[in-house]
Order: sequence, then structure tokens, then C-alpha cells
Amino acid sequence: MTENKGNFMSVFKVNVIAINPKSPDKLTPSIEVIVDTGTGMTWLPRDVLVQISIEPVRKRAFITATKQIVQREIGYAILRSEGYETIDEVAFAEPGDMNLLGVRTIEGFGVMIDNLSHRFVAITTLAV
Repeated sequence: MTENKGNFMSVFKVNVIAINPKSPDKLTPSIEVIVDTGTGMTWLPRDVLVQISIEPVRKRAFITATKQIVQREIGYAILRSEGYETIDEVAFAEPGDMNLLGVRTIEGFGVMIDNLSHRFVAITTLAV
């Protein structure tokens, strides 16, 4: 486990399926991603997202772990993993980028990360 800006992060791998929200019959094969609580947004391979007709809606700038600024296109996908599902923005990862499941998707799943057993644990969402 590493520390990031005072917050602990946990990194492990799971399989995720992306579904086109406009055409739910279009879905990706299972994609292995790194679950990274230090990453905000989910990154999936561009070619896989294009194959299921997910369209970019805008571009966004990101700072990488190596402190480089990169631009990536963003689109919307339904994401499913380990029995959980949510809709979220996804970054169109280019060759050489890592496949990541970010904290926004994790929160959308309604789970927290068990840092010892490296798994999702369902939580009750607070409604205020």
C-alpha cells in the first residue's frame, strides 16, 4: 500500500464490462483493470469503447503519475464489475495507457475497498 497526499490508496485488479448506455445490447468483453483509489476517473481502451459505439463527448486534461499533462477524450458508459453496476464518464485510453477503475466508479458502485483482502465491500449510502 502506498500513500498519496495523506490518503491511503489500494491497488489491485478486477474485470470490468462496459456497456453502451444508448444501446445496452452493445457491451465489451471482460477487461482487466487496476482498481486504483488514487485515480479519479475510469480509463478503458479506446478501441474497445469504439467497438461498442461509445462516442466521445469532450476532451479533458489529466496529469499522469510521471507529471505529464495529457489530453484524453471522455464518453459515457455503464460499467459492471463484481456484481456491481453504475454509469460514469470514462476516459478513452490510448495505447500505452493503463486500464484503470477510478474512485468515481467505485463510489457509483456503492462500495468501499477492503485493503487487506483486495475486494469490494458494499456500503450503505448516506442520504442527507
